[in-house]
This record gives sequence, structure tokens and C-alpha cells, in this order.
Amino acid sequence: WLKHFLAQGDEAESAANESCLVVSSRLRPQAPSRELPFSTMPEVLSLCKGPKEAYEAFADKGAELSRKSVPKIFHQSVYAGIYIGFGGMLSLTVAAGIADASKNNPTLQSFVFAALFPVNLLLILLTGGVLMTGASATVPAAVLEKKAHWSSIPKLVAISWVGNLVGAVIFALLVHYCDMNTGATAELAKKTVIKKCSKDFMKTFIKGIGCNWLVCMAVFLCGQAQDMAGKMVAIWFPISCFVAIGFEHIPANFFLLPMGLLAGADLTVWDIFIKNIVPTTLGNFVAGSIFVALNYSYAFGSLGRNNKSPILVTRCSQEDLGEPLAKNDFGLKATPASQGAPRRTWVSLLRRMTSVSRPELVKEEPKEEEGGSVFPALEGGAFRRQVSTEQQEV
Repeated sequence: WLKHFLAQGDEAESAANESCLVVSSRLRPQAPSRELPFSTMPEVLSLCKGPKEAYEAFADKGAELSRKSVPKIFHQSVYAGIYIGFGGMLSLTVAAGIADASKNNPTLQSFVFAALFPVNLLLILLTGGVLMTGASATVPAAVLEKKAHWSSIPKLVAISWVGNLVGAVIFALLVHYCDMNTGATAELAKKTVIKKCSKDFMKTFIKGIGCNWLVCMAVFLCGQAQDMAGKMVAIWFPISCFVAIGFEHIPANFFLLPMGLLAGADLTVWDIFIKNIVPTTLGNFVAGSIFVALNYSYAFGSLGRNNKSPILVTRCSQEDLGEPLAKNDFGLKATPASQGAPRRTWVSLLRRMTSVSRPELVKEEPKEEEGGSVFPALEGGAFRRQVSTEQQEV
């Protein structure tokens, strides 16, 4: 009886193992043919890339940026500067409103300012804006991975720096023109610009390094997350961290410093340029190119002689990367991305749009079929329509 009972138990266990193997093979048809243990589970998929895959996408972003034309880079940089103004103005307005409540606890005002400020980076990173601080890391990473020429670094950094300045100053002037830089908001703006220009060159330079280290990590983590909520969290924590600490971010200063001057701070343009803009710019660039791009290339990229990641990762944006499939709607000749995109101007684009020839339907006797009539395909097989009899009469 005992032998018979054990034999039945062995048969049940072998049947269970076979059913598990069948289910596992259906879930993973690419699995090897060797027998899998009973405890094998299907592979778990994650919405977050690993650090190696995130760095490779980080370098791809720099390569994509280096292939863009100068007008497009400048356009996206100006928009990024305007978005910086949105977040900066939100933080100034709300934080200034709790000035009385934060007299005994000044950390409260700093926390509110820092908690609201990351809305600008959210707008920029999720809409393809170009910040000088992010470009100082992504483009050097692309150069280190041999995906871009070294000359792209000064070009991209200079264009984005000027574009961020133009966008932020335009927004500050508009806000001041609308009488929104008054009262408590103006007082906080003056207090902020005086504080930012009160330190010596080296201290501001080091604060610029600390700031852009965190900003570039926000860019890194944003590329690592693959859903909207994950990207928001990835952006919020590093950005609010550097703002609350008091580090120096040059695109943010492009908005906050003019706001303080327009509010009546006892400083000149030369003062804020020498005491803040120059050391902050240098510190931001050093942090992005050395502390982020260079070090992560050593950790995961070609500088450390690392192999490419075996995991196939789909990037959210592949603009200007890869081979185009066909001509576009305007008949522009498609060229490989390695050769650069065809040069387009507004005038040539409008000419092509207005000169597009639209084939007309040929008047033929339609063939009656069930549910209506079908016009035969036009010459070249480009168009084919199915039209009812009533529509033909109309």
C-alpha cells in the first residue's frame, strides 16, 4: 500500500512539473529547450531602465541634439528660458505671500519656493526644450561615446546659453510690464538677487557645480523613467533639492536676477554678470561635462571600456536618429541622419506647400457594386475611393 501511494505521488508531481513547463514555454517562447525547475517564474518587466541603459539613452539624447540645426536649437532654448520664467514666477508669487508666516521659520518660505520651482523643468524636459545645463552633460556624453564631434560641445552650450537668456529676460520684462513684479513679490525678488550676488567668485562657482550635478541627475532619471508619474518624481526631487539648498542655476538666474533689478535692487548689470553669471556658468558646465558625463562614461560607457547593454531599449524620442523610411508630405528628398537633415527655410517650405499638385478625379463611368460604386485606381495607384451613388450625384 505504501509503495502504491508513493508511486501515485510521483506521478502527480511529474504531471505538475510538465504543466508548469508548458505554461512557462507559452509565456517565454524564446526560452532554451532545457527543462526548467518547478519554481521558475515568468520574466518581470519594469517601467524603469537600468543605469547602463539610461546612460546610453542619455548619450543618444546628446547625439540627437548635436544633429539639429542652429535655428531649431535656438528656438527650443528660448522656449526653455520662458518655461524657466513660468516656474520662477510661480515660486516668487506664492513664497512671497507667506513672508509673514515664515518670519520665525524662514525654512518654510524656502521649502515652498523649492517645492513649486520644478514645474519649469517638467515643462522643459517633457516638451523637448534645451537648457544650457542639460546640454553641458548630454552632448559631452555623446562625444565620449563617439556619437558626436567635439565641436558640438561649444556650439550647443553657446547657443543654448544665449537662447535661455533671451527667453528668460523676455518673460521677466513681460511680467514687469504687467505690474506683477510689485509688493511682496518685488521684495522677495530684490532679496534674492542681493543674496545671489553677495558671495565671492569661488563660492558661487562651487555652488554652480552642486546645482548642475543635481539638474543633470534629474535629466538622467527622467530618461530612466518610462511613464509620466515616474518622470515627474524623477524631476521633482533633484530640482527641489538644489533650490532648497541654495545652489546656483544659470538658467534660473537669467530670470531671477533681472526680476530683482527691475524691482529696484541696488545693483547693476555688470555686478550680476561678474558676481553671479560668470562663476555660475562655469560651475554648471564643469558639473555637467566632468562630474556627470565623464564619470558615467567611465562607469557605463566607452571611457571605461564597457560593452554595450544587451537589452534592447526603446527611447521615447528618436527625432533625427536612424534612417528615414520615405519622402515626406512636401516631396523633400529624404537623406540618412548621418548625412544631416535637408536644409529647410520658411520660404522654401511655403513654396512647396503651395505648389503641391493634387490629382483630380477622372470622370469615368463608375462600376455599380453592392453598397455603392468604386472608381478605378488613378494613375500610379496613389488614390482609390469608394463613393456611394448619392455622393456622386451631390
